[in-house]
Amino acid sequence: MTNNIKTLKEFLPIREKLKSSNKKVVFTNGCFDLIHAGHIDYLNKAKSLGDVLVVGINSDVSVSKIKGDKRPLISENERTLIVSNLKSVDYVIIFNEDTPEKLIEEIIPDILVKGADWDLEKIVGRDIVINNGGQVKSIDFVIHQSTSKIIDSILKRNNK
Repeated sequence: MTNNIKTLKEFLPIREKLKSSNKKVVFTNGCFDLIHAGHIDYLNKAKSLGDVLVVGINSDVSVSKIKGDKRPLISENERTLIVSNLKSVDYVIIFNEDTPEKLIEEIIPDILVKGADWDLEKIVGRDIVINNGGQVKSIDFVIHQSTSKIIDSILKRNNK
């Protein structure tokens, strides 16, 4: 594991230090199955909202539950390694649940971010963050790319 890949338990003391240093912690989450330009743009914008970007990554079990049994394409260890090495990402935490609610409850980020395809009212953890004085923001997608689009394009090109 690289230095910035943490378990929730490992990250909590770091969170306390960040809080006492008045560092703004931004949190987002996702599967990040095939990293594409849309992910990079989104994560760069998320990072620009605060001092430290923490990314929750769905475990393989979690991705399969959400996306179906043919996913993920890339294992959680590889997805985590890739995301943790992006310039904008400070910490990565894998979670097994369907949603990151438990992570958000423990971390209590200053800013919770999701893509503009999520209705602000439906963002998991919204109430937790707002009730603790934080903000919930959505980020517009400038690059309209998705892993599903990439998979469909590959299948189409190969007549499947």
